[in-house]
Amino acid sequence: MAVSSAFVGAKLEALLVRNASSPSMSASAAPRARRAALSRRNWGMIKCEAAPDALAQADAAEPTNAASFSASASSLSALEQLKTSAADRDWDLLAIILLDFLAGYTKERSSIVVIGLSIHTAPVEMREKLAVPEAEWPRAISELCGLNHIEEAAVLSTCNRMEIYVVALSRHRGVKEVTDWMSKTSGIPASDICEHRFLLYDQDATQHIFEVSAGLDSLVLGEGQILAQVKQVVKVGQGVVGFGRNISGLFKHAITVGKRVRTETNIAAGAVSVSSAAVELALMKLPEASHSTARMLVVGAGKMGKLVIKHLAAKGCTKMVVVNRTEDRVSAIREEMKDVEIIYKPLTEMLTCTAEADVVFTSTASETPLFLKEHVVDLPPVGSNEGGLRLFVDISVPRNVGACVNDLETARVYNVDDLKEVVAANKEDRLRKAMEAQAIIAEESGQFEAWRDSLETVPTIKKLRAYAERIRGAELGKCLSKMGDDIPKKTRKAVDDLSRGIVNKLLHGPMQHLRCDGSDSRTLSETLENMHALNRMFSLETEISVLEQKIRAKVEQSQN
Repeated sequence: MAVSSAFVGAKLEALLVRNASSPSMSASAAPRARRAALSRRNWGMIKCEAAPDALAQADAAEPTNAASFSASASSLSALEQLKTSAADRDWDLLAIILLDFLAGYTKERSSIVVIGLSIHTAPVEMREKLAVPEAEWPRAISELCGLNHIEEAAVLSTCNRMEIYVVALSRHRGVKEVTDWMSKTSGIPASDICEHRFLLYDQDATQHIFEVSAGLDSLVLGEGQILAQVKQVVKVGQGVVGFGRNISGLFKHAITVGKRVRTETNIAAGAVSVSSAAVELALMKLPEASHSTARMLVVGAGKMGKLVIKHLAAKGCTKMVVVNRTEDRVSAIREEMKDVEIIYKPLTEMLTCTAEADVVFTSTASETPLFLKEHVVDLPPVGSNEGGLRLFVDISVPRNVGACVNDLETARVYNVDDLKEVVAANKEDRLRKAMEAQAIIAEESGQFEAWRDSLETVPTIKKLRAYAERIRGAELGKCLSKMGDDIPKKTRKAVDDLSRGIVNKLLHGPMQHLRCDGSDSRTLSETLENMHALNRMFSLETEISVLEQKIRAKVEQSQN
């Protein structure tokens, strides 16, 4: 594909001239920069037919040896080379590098990619290190979009999963950058992350988030809390630069899918949550005779803790102690459940309350363990009627109870990964319900992909309207000048309105043929054909203009 010389020349002339006068430019590099700027008229003649193939090869297999710049210029990231030391840049080569970038990325559509680790692929010890607190999601989105090949991003971090959704200019380079970012923020070697991560692209990524929102990928099939967490991603992402149209549209559509699956199937009928599974697990480990007498302690009165309290009450527990940082939430729960005796204790009394409990549920947002071996070792033993072991059921990620507590003969610790024992029952029924939901997900996935495809026409619509407006403005000016300077304002406005009306009526047909609702593959195909036809007829060069926006954003990031 030939790259617009006007666009490339204008971009590079400004870049090279500015850097030619930069005080950081070395004496040897400055003349080359000025010479390149003066000869920019030749850049449009540089042919880039080989660049897409080289970039495709680079994306298929990431380069392992970049010792020779001249031999691997095509396989190295152009944007990474743009960020090298100004004193060492060869500005003539910089022109070719940017042309390579243009030639490669005009043909490559940005991909939706999910890089994730979940309860199905990674242990809790790894997930807790990767976890990103909700308050940090905007910062994480900003950092991810600052990476060279990432345009948009979102973070879904729960007790069962840590998943990063991005729109990447290049699949493989984007995955590498995100994986390196995860390694840097968590302290986990990238090789370990690669061993446990899963990668999904475009339609597969779309289907995955739809399944997640519908509760199909949850440890507990159909559980409702994950849908609330997906909604929270959208809520937190609103107004955050980087939570762009594609990712925002993906998550909003996932919410629709989650609601529809729960409405049109019985997947949520009898479904249990992580909190209810935690209660079931505790009761499985206690002697049956002690179910009504075991002393229960709940640490944390957030959403998960509240659900634990409700499920304990549903199982016949009429008295429990709740430890929380403040009393407000506990009082609200007490008002809802007046038949249950709920005793509030502040966090400072946690260990005292633990000494008097047989079962301890933890579900706080603490990033450091609340219980370690030294906190538990001297606690009084649990009675033989309750099994002689103090049970800690920890459904927090990061974990609230250190694994070292398991070393004690008087205690046992269970975390979210241990809940698999509870949900293993009724596997056939779970699979049948999942098949019902998959039909809905397949339909909705097709609609989302069609909607995303239809976005390609938006730049053409804008370009066509701007093209028509330029002609209208020019012809209107000629007309008014012939009519003289003493035209009444009313007449001037009437002529202006007439010209606008004519243009709008002429554009109505083409605009209709550039719009579709994304629900009909035939209509979408025709719409894209119409878009390409209009681009050719009016020389709209939409593809270059879209790319120019991407390049400008990334170059500005590299300069900052």
